[in-house]
Amino acid sequence: MANALAQEKAPYLLQHASNPVDWFPSGDAAFARAREEQEPSFLSIDYSTCHWCHVMAYESFESEAIGG
Repeated sequence: MANALAQEKAPYLLQHASNPVDWFPSGDAAFARAREEQEPSFLSIDYSTCHWCHVMAYESFESEAIGG
């Protein structure tokens, strides 16, 4: 399974390309979809050295029950 990040070049984005979350890179398409679905946007600043960020990614972004 891959999401829209599979087409990106940045290593930070690619590490989430196989998450069950339907991630989009930041840009017009992502914000248009959020508006269309009336959903909030979760914006990441590409910072991945925080321990708790890795815990959140493992427990949430990689979880089929949450992200799928």
